[in-house]
This record gives sequence, structure tokens and C-alpha cells, in this order.
Amino acid sequence: MELEIERLGHLGDGLANGPIFVARALPGEIVSGDLNGNRLENVRIVKSSDKRIASVCSAFKRCGGCAMHHAHPNFVSSWKQEVTIQALATKGITAKAQAIHTSPENSRRRAKLSGKRTKSGSIVGFFGKASNVIQPIESCKVLAPEILAIIPALELFTARFGSRKGQLGFWVLSSNTGVDISIEGIERFSGLDLEWMAEWAKINNVARLSLDDEIICQHQEPSLVFGKVRIVPPPRGFAQATLHGEQALQNAVSWALKEADLIIDLFSGAGTLGLPVAEFANIHSVESDRVLLDAVEHGVRHTQAIKKVSTEVRDLFRNPIPHSDLAQFKAAIIDPPRAGAEKQVAQLAQSKVQDIAMVSCDPVTFARDASILCAGGYFINWLEVVDQFRWSPHIEIVAHFRKV
Repeated sequence: MELEIERLGHLGDGLANGPIFVARALPGEIVSGDLNGNRLENVRIVKSSDKRIASVCSAFKRCGGCAMHHAHPNFVSSWKQEVTIQALATKGITAKAQAIHTSPENSRRRAKLSGKRTKSGSIVGFFGKASNVIQPIESCKVLAPEILAIIPALELFTARFGSRKGQLGFWVLSSNTGVDISIEGIERFSGLDLEWMAEWAKINNVARLSLDDEIICQHQEPSLVFGKVRIVPPPRGFAQATLHGEQALQNAVSWALKEADLIIDLFSGAGTLGLPVAEFANIHSVESDRVLLDAVEHGVRHTQAIKKVSTEVRDLFRNPIPHSDLAQFKAAIIDPPRAGAEKQVAQLAQSKVQDIAMVSCDPVTFARDASILCAGGYFINWLEVVDQFRWSPHIEIVAHFRKV
């Protein structure tokens, strides 16, 4: 059967009437294939779009790490902005993205890789598309050079500790001071194995090695710098995917709140967005993870020439800060998980906080939360799209809300 692709779905698949999902197809294309439920398989492009390009990655056809290598970068940028604007439009909000910040090739500094022992040795990489088969990624155009360089060492590690039945998971972060690695899936190991791991880490310049959240060895503290503050995140602690994207978010938040002198940082994490603002404003960081706030407090104690930074452990989903307690703050940063922060946003909407910098990784929940703020008397002064996950459908948004 032949189908015409009408638009892209939120995961980057082409959508034909039905809807019928067609992987790696673009609007305006005519495709043929075999219908299986609501998906077209064994796809052949009958008529291609002028937005289609040849992939720059030789692993694209087999790897599930990227979804949009076949689309022109300008088309992807426009599409990600349109998805954001359309999500807002469904809530009756008219807005326009004033900019999009797309991270360059080979700039992803954190990744979850998988490893498995094989008959001939081992393999480390990403899973294939809709598959649990690990694909090698030697030609990856996404990962930072430091992560690509450590893959042969991870293969050696996998050959020793991996299983042909199960898989190892490698959480890798390229920090300012070296590669930080946390490993999951090792079932048994001995004291001698720990010695081998420590020596392996030393030989391969691994700053810190952990099994799950237990540190095995640390040859150097893996650090990130937010503003003037040096932070040592815990194993698997959240970090923005690229330094380029992180700086785009930080610059936008700082610009939105430049007139404030007392700011609350909601869902603060390790201070990625709040600590740079501490150069000109007092910050109150609120986060549910005590370990992350410990990292913030340690970094702040060893930093000079910044304003006061206070912290509070609080589950903002179960126990949002009431609008009456927000009265003391001139501005707020809110950067919730993908689910958004409906209850906390409802309290912000009732508050007298003048400026809000909201960061979101989901256009749908962003639009929902934005509509709550707008109903409470705020308007979107501006918004920007940040594309840290190049060649994927993932979208991040930063917006400045101001009280009317």
C-alpha cells in the first residue's frame, strides 16, 4: 500500500491518515510498505521530500540513539519550534520562539551505554531502534570525543564482568576533570575484582568509578562549574546533556531574572540554573534530593564573591510551597521533570512573584503549566527552544513569564 505523510508525530515518526506511523519518513513523502496495526513496516520511499538528506552517521540505519538524521537540520529546528508553539496554541496561548539553540555535533557529555559479552569478546553501544540488540557506535556524531574514546576500555571491562545473558549499563559523564562512570548489572565480584577495577580506572584516566551509587575509586573529583561554583555531583547525578545547551539555559534564566535580588529556585537539582544567578541575587534552592543539595552547599562554602545561597529539602510534588510563602521572593526559577509541576505552578500563579523563568523538557506539560500561570495573571514575555538532543525529537524550552 502507498501512503502520503501528512506531518510528524511527537516522537519524530511520519504520520499518514489514520493515523498510521511511518518511521523516518517526512511530511509530503509518498511511502509504501506493509501495514502492521497502526505502523507501516518494510518502508520504501516512493517520492522523497526536499527536506530529506543523506545521513552523516553510518550507524543511523541500525542504531536507535537518533531518530532524525534523515531530515535537514533547518527543517528539524523549525519543526521543534512549531511543536512548542502548537502545544501552547491548544491552551489558547499565542507565542513565538525568539530563538533556537542547537548543540553542535559530538557535544553530548553524558550518555547511558549498554555492554554485553559475546563469543568473540564484547560489544558496547546503544540499543537498536525498538530492539534490545546492542549496536556499535564507533561513528557516532552525537557523543563527545571523551566518551567515544572510553568505549574500547568499556569493552574490555564488559569482556571481564559482562554476561552473555544479561547486560551491563554504563552511565558516563564527561566532567571538567575527567570521565565519571557508574556501572549497573554486575552480579558478583570479589576483592580482587575491585582491585582490578581500580587499576582499570587509573589506566584509562577515569576520574571516578562507581557500582550503582557506591564509589569504588576516585582518582580525581569529577566536577562541573555553575557560574563561579564548582560542584561535585553524586554518581549518576543529573547534568545537562551538553555544555552548549546548559549555557543557553543559564544565559536565558539570568537574562529573565536580571532585575531580581531574591530568587527561589524550585527543583534546583545541583544548582545548574540557580548558582549562576547567585552572582547578582540571593538564592533559595529547593530540591527533594538531599545528596544534590549537599553538593550545592559544599560548592558554595568554597566559593567567594557570590550572594547568599540557602537550601531546603522538600518534595514539591507532594508538598508544594504555598503562595503565601512565596511572597518574599522577587522571582522564581522552576525546572521540573518531564511531568511538569502542576501543583507548584498553581501556587506560583496565585503569588505576587514578578518574574518566573520556567524550563521544561516536554512541550505538552509546559503548555499545561503555562496556561495555569496565564490564568493567574502572567504572560509569556519571550521563549526560546534549546535542542541539546540533536537528531532526536526531544525538545527543551525556556520561557520568561511576567506578572501583568
